[in-house]
Amino acid sequence: MTNFGAHNCILKIDLSAIEKNYNLFQSMVSPQCAVAGICKANAYGTGLKEITQKLKSLNCLQFFVASLDEALSIRGYDTQTPIAVLGGVMGGEETTYTEHNITPVLNTVIDIENWQKNGKKQSAMLHIDTGMSRLGLHINELESQLDKLKDINLTYVMSHFVNADEKDDELTHSQHQRFEAITKHFPNTPKSLANSSGLFRSPEYHYDMVRPGYALYGGNPTPEVPNPMHPVVTLESRILQIRHCKKGETIGYGASHKFEKDTTTATLALGYADGFMRHHSNKATLYYKGQPCPVIGRVSMDLVSIDISAVTGAPPQQGDAVEILGPNQTIDDDFAEQAGTIGYEILTSLSTRYKREYIND
Repeated sequence: MTNFGAHNCILKIDLSAIEKNYNLFQSMVSPQCAVAGICKANAYGTGLKEITQKLKSLNCLQFFVASLDEALSIRGYDTQTPIAVLGGVMGGEETTYTEHNITPVLNTVIDIENWQKNGKKQSAMLHIDTGMSRLGLHINELESQLDKLKDINLTYVMSHFVNADEKDDELTHSQHQRFEAITKHFPNTPKSLANSSGLFRSPEYHYDMVRPGYALYGGNPTPEVPNPMHPVVTLESRILQIRHCKKGETIGYGASHKFEKDTTTATLALGYADGFMRHHSNKATLYYKGQPCPVIGRVSMDLVSIDISAVTGAPPQQGDAVEILGPNQTIDDDFAEQAGTIGYEILTSLSTRYKREYIND
């Protein structure tokens, strides 16, 4: 029986799978191309400290995070590994960056001006927008900033793909062409373009550094073919109660499910406070000893119910484990689609209420 201890859910994170995935990336790029570790959002919900320490043991030479506070969290236990902050540098933060040896990714004219306040030849990365229309210096702004950028030690010029998870996407090709044209202004500066999907689409996108995120944590970078990545997370919840419901009764808030026949149900210690989406109500499927059990009724904050009437063998008991994510259902399966979302959101919604166990076989 799964040992839940004082917790109602156990999230197992397979560090050996992280290693296998990282090694796969390294095998795909040239020896001159670095493989960065994207560790934003608590390492996609898997644990910032544990993942960065694992990546460091694999000789990962660059971490990326979304915000300065994430970078400072890493600096609390790792003072050496280079860290870049994707969100740019706000006025007044310059000293914090330099004191803790953290590199900003410059996205705007204001970012460039803020960073110049630190004096000449301070290190930074430059993000050029080639089609995302989100973060990054607009192509039309670049020429006016070239003189200012000469005073900054640019460690990388980078951009980000919009739609590389789609095979042979025309926008991906266009972005690559734009990036090629832009980087001619920086002939001696290392370059970075490929995210998880871009890494798999073409060696032309690899340049000097690739930045896999989702795929590192087991997500499929090429959805049109079987997932080449090793799954990283397994999530189980325990049964709090077995019920025998009669035909005509309802279950859960709003009485959204009415029983058409006598049904045996299990109530699990799992809800939207745990990152289990409310949109999974009456849609998702969970697994008891490999057997599918549909979610019935509305997902509430702490509880969800499943139909266990079709389970064969020894009947489920109070305290037994039910699989939410694992061998029978990965983050890329129908589980995300049933909630109207993507595996990224499933991962980054993994709750702090879970008991986390790290496996490193």
